[in-house]
Amino acid sequence: MIVSDTRSTPNTFAALRDQLADAAIAFAGMSGAAGEILTGMVDDVDRALSERLEIFPVCHHSPASGLAMVRRLREKQPSVIYLELCEDMRPLLDELRNCRLPVALQAFATDIEAFPTEWAPLSVVAPITESSAEYQAIAYALDTPGVELVLVDRSTDHVFQWAPEKAESETPADDEPSEDEGLHGGAVGIEIGDLRPRFAELEEHLLHHGKVRHWSEWWDQYVEQPLVDADYDTYRQVMVMIGSLFRRLRRGSTVEDEDRERHMWTRMREHLAANDIDPAQVLYVCGAAHAASPVEQFGLESDAAFEISPRSATKWHYGLIPSSHSAIEAQFGLAGGAVSIAAATWAKGLRRGRLQSFQLEGQQGAKKRAKKLPLLSISSEAEVADQLSGFLSRPPVLDPLDEAELLEWSVDIVRLARRNGYLASTADAIAIFETSILLAGLRNRARPTPYDFQDAAVTCIEKDRVPGRRDVRRLCEILLGGDRIGQVGYAALPPLARDALDRLAPLGLDLSKRTLQRALLDLKASPELRPCSDLLWLLRRLLPQDALRPIMGSRGLGETSIQESWDIGLGKYQRSLVELGYEGVSVEQVLEQRLRRAVTAPDATTAVALGAVEDALVYLRSVRLADELGNRAVELLAAERTVDDAPVVLRRIRALLNNFRSTEDGLPPWCERFVTAGYAHYCTLLPAAFAAEETGPPQVAAMLGFLFGMENLALSLGCDHTQLELAVLQSHPEAPAKVALLWAARFQLGLLTMAELRERCDEMLANPLVLPTVPQYVSGFVQAIDPAPALKPFVVELLSKAFGTLPDAVLLPWLPKLITALKDQAGDLIPGLVREAGRTFPGALPAVDNFVPPWSVEFTTAAMPVAAAPRGPVTELLAAHPAASDALAALLGVEGGWQEAGPAGNREVTGLLDRFPATAAALAVQLGVSATRS
Repeated sequence: MIVSDTRSTPNTFAALRDQLADAAIAFAGMSGAAGEILTGMVDDVDRALSERLEIFPVCHHSPASGLAMVRRLREKQPSVIYLELCEDMRPLLDELRNCRLPVALQAFATDIEAFPTEWAPLSVVAPITESSAEYQAIAYALDTPGVELVLVDRSTDHVFQWAPEKAESETPADDEPSEDEGLHGGAVGIEIGDLRPRFAELEEHLLHHGKVRHWSEWWDQYVEQPLVDADYDTYRQVMVMIGSLFRRLRRGSTVEDEDRERHMWTRMREHLAANDIDPAQVLYVCGAAHAASPVEQFGLESDAAFEISPRSATKWHYGLIPSSHSAIEAQFGLAGGAVSIAAATWAKGLRRGRLQSFQLEGQQGAKKRAKKLPLLSISSEAEVADQLSGFLSRPPVLDPLDEAELLEWSVDIVRLARRNGYLASTADAIAIFETSILLAGLRNRARPTPYDFQDAAVTCIEKDRVPGRRDVRRLCEILLGGDRIGQVGYAALPPLARDALDRLAPLGLDLSKRTLQRALLDLKASPELRPCSDLLWLLRRLLPQDALRPIMGSRGLGETSIQESWDIGLGKYQRSLVELGYEGVSVEQVLEQRLRRAVTAPDATTAVALGAVEDALVYLRSVRLADELGNRAVELLAAERTVDDAPVVLRRIRALLNNFRSTEDGLPPWCERFVTAGYAHYCTLLPAAFAAEETGPPQVAAMLGFLFGMENLALSLGCDHTQLELAVLQSHPEAPAKVALLWAARFQLGLLTMAELRERCDEMLANPLVLPTVPQYVSGFVQAIDPAPALKPFVVELLSKAFGTLPDAVLLPWLPKLITALKDQAGDLIPGLVREAGRTFPGALPAVDNFVPPWSVEFTTAAMPVAAAPRGPVTELLAAHPAASDALAALLGVEGGWQEAGPAGNREVTGLLDRFPATAAALAVQLGVSATRS
């Protein structure tokens, strides 16, 4: 068989050009812009088909493009294929045979150079489906001996160099992607053959007059279906014409597209010259819009130079991630179910045209390959006839109604709807059948399309939307092919992912499944499963929370589970596992790198560093790494100028200190330095924190909790208690909650007695002007329970006095404020306060009538006369040295003076000494006491 190269002559489309120019004048009265666009389209088609290098224009995921590609590859059998795809993704194509389509080629970068840090991580994906023309070219090139496949588009690094405005995620922040739409994440998509007007008025006009709702439906009706069975010359001319039209109508800058075209033509000329390749043996696969390129570098005859900028220092990682029909539709703005319908059209076109598609050997689901095709000789160039004029002038050929196919659809959708809870019947199947035909007739179609069938099914079945139930449109998509989800094979996974799957093999689960699987681990009976448990907790720390969900068991400082139960869905989150493999060769290495990056980041805080220390101990059990991260925490604490994270810092350092105290080695040096640095740091910032409005009471309470709770350790390490006293004396807050915290701090230091504190609170309850702020004072006292636990009885006393003495007219207005103020402490401090109240008040109802509050008993006892203490050695010692007793009484708030001692009430001791004086005399000699006992 001899196949000739197809090229057009300069006069091939002259008649069509004149005809379109006359039509523009008849339409607008003058040639103008309309004439330029119409004649320019013909010039672009003429230019593309006149090029010595055969250009194959495609549309992304178009079944017509895929079928035309299969036909052309079997006819021409090129020896070199140039493909519009990022040139640095070439090594990934060999791994496609280990995957189940659809999958996406991905380039990923976390450590970026020359790009804004807020863009990180950078991700570029190029989805591949079986029905796409590019996959057919890839499968042909990789499995045909002697065929070279060359990717000529700009690198993934240049994607962000040339289009920085598109580097951020194209998914709106307020539009959360669905479960499968998120397979591509926020990656920038590479579209091969993006054919869409990007001209709102034209698109609206086409949709209105085409009687369709979405661009995907218009494209299927007016482009895909007519071109599915078209010959190759017609297909090329129509696709180049459409690409030219949309390119000329595109608003905004086309600099990026033109740079891509310059890059591709430069790469192709370099490759042809370096390898001495005959252009007649080459096929150039690109988007239809790029086939109508106006750049000066277009064509092999051009000698215009284009300088390709060097790549940045960003380190890119490459891999394959699973994709799905819905993910492709969401990322590229296609209608729901468009890719599934395209797959159905592709399968139907193969059957109708008796074509055998190209599939990579060894790929899952691949059929047996046909016999090796004979090599064909390439003859001299042949002229191309004008197929475009006839295609544009003749009316569309309407496919006849396929009653059997439509009837099968109608019956199956009713059966599927009944399985999903709809009250559908045979009458609904008949109604769907007739309504589909009616809608197709209204839209000038003899054969109902899948879109007509969807509309008819929704109209006849979905009479009422039920929350939580699949809608009928989604059921139609499932019926017509479903949302096919790809999978990356084991051999194509990065080393980290393969290592993780191998280490989880003892669980006996098929981790490639996308469904949740339950794993039960009895770690006491089967200690060999302990490494699996450790890895599961590690992966849970690194992957999305739904990928691994513990049902039973926990992991924390000092915790060891005996039994664990997990819901594992790694197959569903394979993309995240693959991207994890870009960061290291093992899960432990990735976590260690992330912890180091977290504590060295410009926005790192002390709380983040302490959390990293905890993760290093819990997940890695690495004391060395914990010491390194702990030293960084000390540096961050000394450099901080705010106390916003004081509650988190206090909670985490307490947990770490308790954990280290339970170990054999005790506290590490960095913990001691952290306590001393924190004591001095918080003492310095305490007066400013009390006065600052932006610092809340929880932060101040946490600072006081750190200072009082760790004071003993800090003083033993060389800190000065006077520094804390001066800091408290220099504090002068105005907010009621902070005032209460200051009173508590002074009470804890002994600068304020309980009697003085009780007196101040009684004055507060008696002052009508202060009563509205009582809830805030109470909130401050509740938060002060942590640094001053001795205040628990006093807080119960304060609340009891308020509710016992104040009238309802006062209590009811500030009761909501009190509840709101205590809400934040409900989890930590209120339970202890409730237990204190339980110890204070009677536990049985009959005892309530005779209940006397303890604080009332204190007052009563203070007013009663005290009996004189009997004279003896103890009373004589206390009377001789009254300073210690006076200080203790002042601290406890006991008022009064010294009293005279009464007569000795117990003579047994003196009588015993009189009868046996030898012991007392020997003791006196030993102590050097010379005086005799009176």
